[in-house]
Amino acid sequence: MAKSAPRLDYSRSRMNIAESLLAALKKQGAREIFGVPGDFALPFFKVVEESGILPLYTLSHEPAVGFAADAAARATCGLGAAAVTYGAGALNMVNPIAAAYAEKSPVVVISGAPGVAERRGRLLLHHQAKALDSQLRVFSEVTCDQVQLTDAARAPHDIARVLQSARTQSRPVYIELPRDMVRESCMPVPSAIVQAPDPAAVAACVDEILRRLRKASSAVLMVGVEVRRYDLESRVAKLAALLGIPVVTSFMGRGLLANNNSPVLGTYLGIAGTAEITALVENSDALFLLGVLISDTNFGVSARQIDYRQSIHALDGHVTLGHHIYPQIPLEALVDGLLQRFHGGVESRASAPQSYPRGLIADESLIGPSDIPCAINDLMDVVGPIPIAVDAGDCLFAALEIAPTSLVAPGYYASMGFGVPAGLGIQATTGQRPIVLVGDGAFQMTGWELGNCQRYGWDPIVIVFNNMGWEMLRVFQPESKFNDLSDWRFAELAPMLGGDGVRVHTRGMLKSALHAAASRRGRFQLIDAMIPRGVVSKSLQRFVAGMQRRVAGR
Repeated sequence: MAKSAPRLDYSRSRMNIAESLLAALKKQGAREIFGVPGDFALPFFKVVEESGILPLYTLSHEPAVGFAADAAARATCGLGAAAVTYGAGALNMVNPIAAAYAEKSPVVVISGAPGVAERRGRLLLHHQAKALDSQLRVFSEVTCDQVQLTDAARAPHDIARVLQSARTQSRPVYIELPRDMVRESCMPVPSAIVQAPDPAAVAACVDEILRRLRKASSAVLMVGVEVRRYDLESRVAKLAALLGIPVVTSFMGRGLLANNNSPVLGTYLGIAGTAEITALVENSDALFLLGVLISDTNFGVSARQIDYRQSIHALDGHVTLGHHIYPQIPLEALVDGLLQRFHGGVESRASAPQSYPRGLIADESLIGPSDIPCAINDLMDVVGPIPIAVDAGDCLFAALEIAPTSLVAPGYYASMGFGVPAGLGIQATTGQRPIVLVGDGAFQMTGWELGNCQRYGWDPIVIVFNNMGWEMLRVFQPESKFNDLSDWRFAELAPMLGGDGVRVHTRGMLKSALHAAASRRGRFQLIDAMIPRGVVSKSLQRFVAGMQRRVAGR
């Protein structure tokens, strides 16, 4: 029997820089590292593998590494970690890190780099683009803090600062580790000192919010992504129950409070959503936006313009009530302050929770986008909630019809290719088997990462919305032929990647295939759901129409 690698005692007084970084990542909530090795990163990868401080999962292409780490951060409310090599590796991952920045996901990018000694020479180094620091400058645009670990004495404090920035701002950070610094001796990373907000300011803010809510005749609470990022769902669910006002999620916050028995009515999507929720939000005289981004995907298709002067907006560490701003009020402090100071409910209009489609008729009708969430709801009624990873496109809008469950999706940045690696990230970090919803165009980008499942024992269920085209783009511009794609016959390729695949055309075939996939464990299951070209969800049709009107200025 082969001996397992020795486990290092990373509580000892001195370690090397790589061990110190890994121990700090683990202490701050990272559960694993996703990566693609390269020569400048090989010394760091060697320490990761030998130390056993965090498990390492290597994928096939850097964009998937970024998406998987992003999803892991979202699923655990901790840090995601992505390790790559310099230049050709790290620059490949700019897009997923930009997505994580836009959607407030704390991913730690660890890039190998040329050694400090190498930088003194006159030779251009391979993987170098313009200047040796060009990569650092690129990542400074899509991360909230950065460091080059070129000084072993300063490294522990630099690491502490950067990781604390990731946690407090809930955004990506960038750490560059020269390969000749990996094994330099250093002290452990110190614990971060968190400055508590002014309790008097929090109390004043809480009192003003409660006065505004109690004075209102139609208060509404909308929860957004920061509630998940700062691990506040259980506390916000309790707050929602105490307030007694209608609760909805933003589009980006879809899936929030799903596991907390909170009476969420549904998701607000303006004219693309349900008429009752649209009217409830847009007619509110005290709309409490808790961790909600004011983005076009959240509010760009509002049926009527929302008067933000009448809203209460808590985001990015400050609270705005009309023209009154309370700075330096973290979301956690605000929620805890409300829970501590709350002394009674707020009168509001009663609303019925949103209903979700169930009872898929297993007939010979061709599959439409709404049939897939209906089939998933039927399955969850039998087996219980299932985590969902969703890509950009019509699969994202169809997912609005899935009953409340844990869900990750690129709801704002909307980068194609997120779904499959996100599903792998979810299973790696939580151990739960996810369902992945992905269009055929996005699957062509990152679907091949499923070939890594057999190495790690992952077995996600992947449903491809296959209409042989970029159907969401076709809705915007139906006359263009470049939106057509050829038939790659994904189901037939699945066995070669270590999984099982089946192509389905009808509702009956879909229902049978999904229940069969749920019963098989140990290999990924791919359902290639063939949807006729031009058939899209009603939510997507309404959303596109609203966005087109917005662009046209109408």
